[in-house]
Amino acid sequence: QVQLVESGGGLVQAGGSLRLSCAASESIFSLNVMGWYRQAPGKERELVATISTSGGSTNYADSVKGRFTISRDSAKTTVYLQMNSLKPEDTAVYYCNSEWLYHGVRLVYWGQGTQVTVSS
Repeated sequence: QVQLVESGGGLVQAGGSLRLSCAASESIFSLNVMGWYRQAPGKERELVATISTSGGSTNYADSVKGRFTISRDSAKTTVYLQMNSLKPEDTAVYYCNSEWLYHGVRLVYWGQGTQVTVSS
């Protein structure tokens, strides 16, 4: 099994910054992609950003491009989301997401979620 431990959420004023972290436990599975999704009240969960563990390629939602940066540590098992110029519409529960491969089978695991609240 895989465990994802998230940290870094909280309350911040508009224009401020927060940094989220997500650490994945060791596994016999091969880690492929890690990322962040968010879900605001009454809305569907949406992609924020992803990063591949191999080449480090990244993907961002249009709404966060230029403000958020996703990165990973050298061991490639911890992913970070640096959030700058935060807006009230960024308020949501942020979930860490990981995709793993095991003998060609794709496995997806989620973190427990961390609340980010941006006040106006």
